[in-house]
Amino acid sequence: MSAVMTVGVAAEPSIAQAQGFDLSAMNPFNWFGSPPVAPRPDALPYSVTVAGAEAPREAASAVAEASILQQSRSEAPVTGDELARRVEADLPRITDAMWARGYYAAAVTIRVGPAAARIGATDLAQIARTAERFRNAQIVPIAIDIVPGPQYRLSSIAAIDSRSGSLAIVPTPSRASFFGSWGLGKLPPAGAAPPSLGISPGDPAATPAILGAATRLSDQFRNAGHPLVKVGRRQPVIDHRSRTVDLVLTVDPGPVAPLGQIALSGTKDVDPAVVRSFLYAEPGDPYSPKALSDIRKSVSRIEALGAVRVKEAEALDAQGRLPISVEVTERPSRLVGASARYSTVDGPALRAYWAHRNLFGGAERLRLDADVFYTILDRDGRKRNLRFEDVGGRFAASFLKPALGGTRFDLLADASVERSRTEAYDADIGLTTLAIRRRFTDTFNVQLGLEAELGRIRQAPAPLFAAAPRAQIEYGLIGLPLGVNYDSTDRPLDPTTGIKLTASVAPYAGFGDAPPAFGIGRIQASVYYAVDPAARLVLAARAAFGSVVGGKFDEIPPTRRFFAGGGGSVRGYDFRSLSPRDAFGRLVGGRSLVEGSLEARIKVTETIGIVPFVDVGQAYAGSLPDASEKLRIGAGLGLRYYTSLGPIRVDVAVPVERRRGERPYALYVSIGQAF
Repeated sequence: MSAVMTVGVAAEPSIAQAQGFDLSAMNPFNWFGSPPVAPRPDALPYSVTVAGAEAPREAASAVAEASILQQSRSEAPVTGDELARRVEADLPRITDAMWARGYYAAAVTIRVGPAAARIGATDLAQIARTAERFRNAQIVPIAIDIVPGPQYRLSSIAAIDSRSGSLAIVPTPSRASFFGSWGLGKLPPAGAAPPSLGISPGDPAATPAILGAATRLSDQFRNAGHPLVKVGRRQPVIDHRSRTVDLVLTVDPGPVAPLGQIALSGTKDVDPAVVRSFLYAEPGDPYSPKALSDIRKSVSRIEALGAVRVKEAEALDAQGRLPISVEVTERPSRLVGASARYSTVDGPALRAYWAHRNLFGGAERLRLDADVFYTILDRDGRKRNLRFEDVGGRFAASFLKPALGGTRFDLLADASVERSRTEAYDADIGLTTLAIRRRFTDTFNVQLGLEAELGRIRQAPAPLFAAAPRAQIEYGLIGLPLGVNYDSTDRPLDPTTGIKLTASVAPYAGFGDAPPAFGIGRIQASVYYAVDPAARLVLAARAAFGSVVGGKFDEIPPTRRFFAGGGGSVRGYDFRSLSPRDAFGRLVGGRSLVEGSLEARIKVTETIGIVPFVDVGQAYAGSLPDASEKLRIGAGLGLRYYTSLGPIRVDVAVPVERRRGERPYALYVSIGQAF
C-alpha cells in the first residue's frame, strides 16, 4: 500500500481539479458534511474531489467514512499549516478504511492545488505554502486519488485457545458444538470453514465481516454459559502474491458460571417488591444472553416503568456466580389521550382515556375509557336523520394491582356500561369482573374470575319481513371465567417468532330471560416463523374455535353467541355479518365458531412491507361446526409502514364469494399487525 501527499507548483491559483467524485454534488441531504463556503481573507475554505481508478464509488465511500478533510469542510482552517495537518491526518485514516474493505494494496494520493508534482509525504511546509496562495482568491482544490487494487480474500480461518494454545474450528452454533480442546465436539476436516461464524475461505477479507465472526463466536460461548468469554484476533497474515489473508481468532472462554444475586436500582415511587415479582430468574439459574433479555422483557411489562437496563458484573462472586444489576426508570404516573375516527359505514366516533400508572405506589394501574359513536346509515345502507337511539358508546374502568403482597398474584377489576348497535341486535349492557391472575413465568399465566352482567337486548328488525317480531330480552348472568395464556412472541405489535395461545372456559348461571345454566369455551392460537435471520419474510398463522353448550338457543343472550366477519376475524366481510339467520333473514349468531388466517409478511425495505393474506371463518347453529353454514373466505393485500412504535397497517380485502348486498371490498387501518 502507498500513501502520498502532493501539492501544486503553479505560481497562480487554478480552478482545475482532478476528475472523479465531487462529494458536494453527491451530498443533497448533507450526509458528508456541510458544503464549502466562499473564499475569504481570514480562512482557507477548500473543496474535496475523490477519484478511484478501479472502484470510484468504493473510494468515495471510504473517504466519506474516514476523511477529516471531508467531514470538516464547513469549518475552514485559518492557516495553511492547519490545512496541511488535516491532509497529514487523512492519509492513514483513508488507507485504513480501504483495508477495512479488503483492499490491502490500495494506493492513496492527496493532491493540494492544481495538477501537481509529487513530493515527500512529510513536507507539510510546502503544502501550507501552496494552500496560502489561494487565500481570498478561491477555495483550495484538494483531490484524493485512490487506486484500490484487487480485493483480498480470506485464505484460512482458525481459532486458538489463548490458554492452551490449541488450534480448532467451531463447527456449528449449537451448545454442544465447540472447540475439541474444550472437550465439546470434534474438529471438522482440514480447511473447512466454520459456518457458525458467517464467513468462509474465499470471502472478502473485510473488517465488518471479521468483526461479525468474532461477535458470533463470542455469542456461542455466552449462549453455552461462559459470561466472561473474550474473543480477539491476531494481526492478519497478508500474502500479497496470492492476495489472501489468514485470519486467526483468539478465544479465552472463561469458566461456566450461573447467575448470581440480582441487584435492583432506580425505583423511587414504585415499590421494589413489585419489580422483583417480575424477576423470574433466580440465583443459580444458567447464564445466557437470552436469560438477561428475558429479565429485561419481564420487568418492562410493568406499566409504571420506562427504560430497563440489565448489566453484568465484570467478575464472578465468591461462589463463582455472575452478579446481575437491573436499573429501571419510572414513567410519568399520569396519562391522558384522545382520538377521533370516521367511517363511511359506521359514522363518526370519539374516544378519550385517562390512566394512572402508580396509583398507590405499588404500580397499580387505574384506567378510564370513554367511547362515543353515531351511526349514520340504516341497515339497508341509507342515510338517516339524527336520532338519539343511533348514538352509542362505552364507558369503562379497569384496575390492576400487580404483585399482591410481593407475590406473583395480580388483582384485576373491570367495570363497563355499553350501548351498542349491530346488524343483529341493539344492546344496553352493564358488566363487572373481579379476577386473580397467577404468573408462573413471563410467558405463562392462569386467571380465575367472578363475572356479573345485566343486559337488555332488542333484536334487529327483519330486513325482508316488516311484520317480523322485534324480540326483547332482559337478563342477568353470573359466571366463573377461567383463562390460560401463553405468549412466547418477541414483539407485541409485530411478532416475528414464537407462539401465542389463549384459552378460556366459563360456566354461567342465568336469571330473567337467560337460561339457568350454560357454558362458553374459546381457544385461539397464532404461530409466527421468520424464514430468514433478518425477519424480512415472516409467515404468520392463526386459528380459533369457540363453542356454547347448554341452555336453549333463544334464551342465550346474543352478546354471548358467536359471530364472524370484520377486521379481527374474516376481512372482506362486514363486522359480525357471518352467522346463521332466522326465518326472517335476521342474523342471530351461533353456538360455535371457526376462524383461521394465514399471512406472508414481506419487508420490501426497512420501512415498507406488503402482506398477502387469506382469512376463513363462520359461525354455526350447533355447538360444533357442521355443514349448515358455508365456510366463508376473504382475501386481500396489506401495506405496512414500520415505525419505532409498531407497523401502521392498511389492509384491503374482498369476499371471495360475495353475497347479495355485500360490499365489494373493505379497508382496514390500524397500528400493529392483524394478529
